[in-house]
Formats: sequence, C-alpha cells, structure tokens
Amino acid sequence: MANHHHTENAADAHAGGLKSYLIGFVMAVILTVIPFAMVMSGAFSKGVTVVVISIMAAVQMLVHMVYFLHMDRSPEQRSNVQVGLFSLLIIGIVIVGSLWVLHNMNVNMMH
Repeated sequence: MANHHHTENAADAHAGGLKSYLIGFVMAVILTVIPFAMVMSGAFSKGVTVVVISIMAAVQMLVHMVYFLHMDRSPEQRSNVQVGLFSLLIIGIVIVGSLWVLHNMNVNMMH
C-alpha cells in the first residue's frame, strides 16, 4: 500500500478541476449577457437578434457539455455522446413537427 501510485490521465485531470469550472462559468455568463444586452438595447433587428440568440444558445450547450458534463471525444464518453446526439435528433423532430403543425393550422384557419 505504501507503494500505491495514483495515476491520472488527462481526462481525469480535466474533469472537475476548479479552473475548468471557472472557465465554463465565465463562458456561460458571457454567452448569456450578449443576447440579453442585444434584446434589452433594441439596437438590432429582430432577425439578427434571433440568429445571434440561436447561435449563442448552441455554443452555450456545447460549453455546458464540455465544462460541466465533461463530455469529450474519449472512448469512455462515446456512449454519452451518442445518447446526447440521439436526444438532439428527437428534440429536433419534435420542434420541426410542432412548427409544421402550427403553420398548417394557421394556414387552414386564415382561409
């Protein structure tokens, strides 16, 4: 037991360090403040604001997955990444289907 050496690989050192959490937190705050400021200032058109909010939301999801959920490209995380991608596919299908139904209802009700 005295000779027991604890070895850490890069993924273990990256997962959960205070520096990692602080970087993730700062990035998440920045990615939240920018769209909030755009909406509150009203200086940009609605189209530009929606595009920026969508991009910032996607980037923020990636930040959360990497810095807080510790998902990366390592073989140990492959199943988690696959489940995440499948979840995104299902969410996309639900959103697109809902928008399609609402659009068709609007078209049918207006004519």
